[in-house]
This record gives sequence, structure tokens and C-alpha cells, in this order.
Amino acid sequence: MKQKNYGVNVGSSSILLIFVLLCLVSFAALSIVSANADAKLNSKVVERTTDYYKACNEAQSSIAGIDQTLRELYASGIGEDAYYAQAGHDISFCFPITDTQSLNVDLSISYPKRKDDTFYTITSWKVLTKDTISFDDSTLNLFDPEADSSPIG
Repeated sequence: MKQKNYGVNVGSSSILLIFVLLCLVSFAALSIVSANADAKLNSKVVERTTDYYKACNEAQSSIAGIDQTLRELYASGIGEDAYYAQAGHDISFCFPITDTQSLNVDLSISYPKRKDDTFYTITSWKVLTKDTISFDDSTLNLFDPEADSSPIG
């Protein structure tokens, strides 16, 4: 009498090994592509951050110069009206960050009532985009329920 052998064949274990190797190679390729994309994004972020802080440093230098000018103007002993006539009430300036962005700083000039009061207040410190950003949504197939008025069925 013959016994039936229900074991695993050599061919099925080879197919399983090939499948596992293909999965590992695929995951390795995806990891390399992802790491490359992350490295490119990281370099862009570093460049953008460096440019932003360069603009901030230039703005701080300008504010320091304005502060010194206002301090000298106040120390000259002129009255409040003459102070505002020479200094103005508001000062705005922009510093470029990139080709499309700039740092906009607005100062409100004040006449100090006491010796330790400030000569200005920063009213705005923001990044402005010069160009309008347009998004290309023509390739997206979006569902618009208002455009589709046909009944289902």
C-alpha cells in the first residue's frame, strides 16, 4: 500500500523566496526615492529659512538706525509737534526674501512721555507674496454636485 505525501514542494518555497526578495527590493527602491525627495525638500527649507533670517537681520539693523535717529531727535529738545513733523507718524519698509516674497515691517512712531518710553512700536512684521499664486486644478477630476443635475438611476 502506498502512502500519500502531503509535503511542501521545492518549487513553492522558491516562488515564496522570489516574492519576498521582490518585496524587499521594492521597499528599498521606495526608501531611496523617499530619502532623495526629503533631502531636496530639506535643502529648500534651509535656503528659505536662511533668506528669511537675512531679511530679519536687515530689518533689525534698519530699526536700530531709526531708533538712534529718533533718540537724537528727541534729545535735541524740540517739541512734540516738531518731532512728529520731522519723524512722521508711521514708517514702512520692505526687505526681499526671494524673488516672490518680501518682509514687510511697519513702525508706529511715538513721542516718549517719560525717559524710559520707547520711540516706536512695531505694528506689522509679515511676509508678503508679490505674485498671485495660481493653482493648476485642470488635471483634477473633481465632482461638482451643482453641475451634475441629472437624477441617479
